Amino acid sequence: MFDYETIRLIWWLFIGVVAIAFALTEGFDFGVCTLLPLLGKSDIERRVIINTVGATWEGNQVWLVLLGGAIFAIWPAVYATLFSGLYVAMLLVLFSLFFRPAGFDYRGKIENPVWRNAWDWGLFIGGTLPPVLLGVLIGNLLLGLPFHLDQDLRAFYDGSFWDLLSPFALLCGVVGLLATTFHGALFLKWRTEGVIHNRARTAVAVLGPLLLVSLAMAMSWLLTAVDRPEITHMAGTSAASNPLNKTVVAAGAGWLSHFLAEPWMLLAPILGFAGLVLAWLLGKGRSTAGAFLMSSLGIAGVLLTVGFGLFPFLLISTTDPRSSLTLWDASASHATLLLGFWITVVFLPIVLKDSHTLY
Repeated sequence: MFDYETIRLIWWLFIGVVAIAFALTEGFDFGVCTLLPLLGKSDIERRVIINTVGATWEGNQVWLVLLGGAIFAIWPAVYATLFSGLYVAMLLVLFSLFFRPAGFDYRGKIENPVWRNAWDWGLFIGGTLPPVLLGVLIGNLLLGLPFHLDQDLRAFYDGSFWDLLSPFALLCGVVGLLATTFHGALFLKWRTEGVIHNRARTAVAVLGPLLLVSLAMAMSWLLTAVDRPEITHMAGTSAASNPLNKTVVAAGAGWLSHFLAEPWMLLAPILGFAGLVLAWLLGKGRSTAGAFLMSSLGIAGVLLTVGFGLFPFLLISTTDPRSSLTLWDASASHATLLLGFWITVVFLPIVLKDSHTLY
């Protein structure tokens, strides 16, 4: 039904949609957990804050599982390179995520202030560390990662965990944390009343400018000081996957030139900034659901900007640019992509329905 090029593009779009869904749903969960010990001044207030996501956090994690599974099945070379080279960073994300289900389930088991306070800070860690690390990951995807492929297409990571913590990547980590905390503050403002509602509105007023400034800094840095590789020759987009069958120039025309070559892609950063600005302006006032919707559109715009900017790259190699992985040469076989497509069409609606029955 679909040729190899078309199904590759379909899967790129689908995984992008899943990544955005994860950011929007888990994003406010992360933000609420980050704000929990900051906006909740008493046990009752913190219980109210937790209850706002009590019926949704578990279902929202399905997007993360789906994202990891899709990358494993559709882009096995990307999965292998990321999870072998960034093993420590990935484990930190997973370990920090463990605090959330444990905190939600065990916090109320014992009526002891020390016990509950400890779990509150555990939830804080579980909501704060993942967006920072995932933001650092996005920063490194834009900068490129030090890896190379041998003639047998085995990936070798040439860096260390500390190499990931460059100034630009750390700035992206700050953007990730501010984005989820801002998103979570808008959610709390929407779903609560009284003192927590007022504190959340104050948090929105403070976090909005910080997010916009840090995002503008990161985008300016990317456009002016980061090289973007350029593919000068490659096998056809329907050819069998082999990342080494291409020629890549390490310093191409640049990120801005990439967007200007297809001006319609500029709609993504415009949507990102406009959505977040409107979310901040509306969030300072009486708007609740409207401000949260604008925040969702803004975050989606930011992630679309990343996706459009990288296209067709999935992973950029700074050690050997030719080893960079693209959606045209790092995917599974045509038959695997088609089989995965039909399995997804049939079973994804069932999985999502069952995972969100608590909403």
